[in-house]
Amino acid sequence: MKLSLFNYYLPKDFIAQKPVRPRDHSRLLVLNRQTGKIEHRHFYNIAEYLKPGDVLVLNNSKVFPARLIGRKPTGGKIEVFLLHQENSNTWSCLLGGKGRRVGLHITVGENGHSRLQENFESGQTFARLRGTITKHLPDGTWHIRFNHSGQKLQSLINRLGQAPTPPYIKRASNLTEYQTVYAQKTGSVAAPTAGFHFTKNLLNLLVKRLTIEYITLHVGYGTFQPVKSTEIEKHKMHPEFIEVDKATHQRLLQAKKSGRRIIAVGTTSVRALESLSQIPQSTNKPQPKTDPPRAEINLFIYPGYKFKMVDAMITNFHLPKSTLLMLVSAFAGRTKILKAYKTAIRNKYRFYSFGDSMLIS
Repeated sequence: MKLSLFNYYLPKDFIAQKPVRPRDHSRLLVLNRQTGKIEHRHFYNIAEYLKPGDVLVLNNSKVFPARLIGRKPTGGKIEVFLLHQENSNTWSCLLGGKGRRVGLHITVGENGHSRLQENFESGQTFARLRGTITKHLPDGTWHIRFNHSGQKLQSLINRLGQAPTPPYIKRASNLTEYQTVYAQKTGSVAAPTAGFHFTKNLLNLLVKRLTIEYITLHVGYGTFQPVKSTEIEKHKMHPEFIEVDKATHQRLLQAKKSGRRIIAVGTTSVRALESLSQIPQSTNKPQPKTDPPRAEINLFIYPGYKFKMVDAMITNFHLPKSTLLMLVSAFAGRTKILKAYKTAIRNKYRFYSFGDSMLIS
């Protein structure tokens, strides 16, 4: 299929720059994928579309401050966007700025200080982190080896890093708003944003009505990696990691077998669930007893894919030509999705990470 089939025009004013408060007061477009019928509601109405017996599946991965602002030896700025930890002191990442090359040394400092300084008036010492670019990979990512490892490295990343909000968000954000209220397991470099609309009160209401299950997909480059191939079938998803304990896996498979409706919150939950359907429980690799089974996935869902687990999904409005737009098009049909997007624009919905929501059933 041609990449151009998944394009649409969105005025910049429709890109949400901050979340709605309270979270569940965002708008909700309800799309019936069988009939194409569209309803306009608010997210706090979501319970009206859920019924006893339904299984609501949420991704509880937690975002860490993956954006580091560094300096080159010349003093020039370079942005390091962490993606995945390769070993105790090396990360794969994206780099933004000029002069990127293997062997380049980068220093990340607290409060903009690229060198270790001491404020003699207050006696404060500024933290810093050094890294060296060691590899440039064919997919455009880089490897950086840092001068610390293990818990010390993670502590410095947490201290020096910033919220990894997407580049189309022009205002400063933080990990209080760029995080779901149920985030628990640290590992994502982008938030599973379909979950932003849930409040603790709403979850407490829903748990009395239906079953809620939590799975983990650590959002990585695969979720937002741009599609560069004119034929989408040639696109290769970057691997990401899922963690689902065996008891949850068993309950989900049994719920599907018994005909209960599986409702995924977000495209990350969709890809995790569809990948789980392909992983027999008996083939999980041995894991320490304290850890849930962990698997690497790179499932690319586009029109023509036959869904095995997901019966309905809650999702946001996605970027043109993105793998996420292709996924929802596979679920509801490309024509219905693009029509729904045009309707949303006409009705002034807010788009992307901090934007409004869709229920596709």
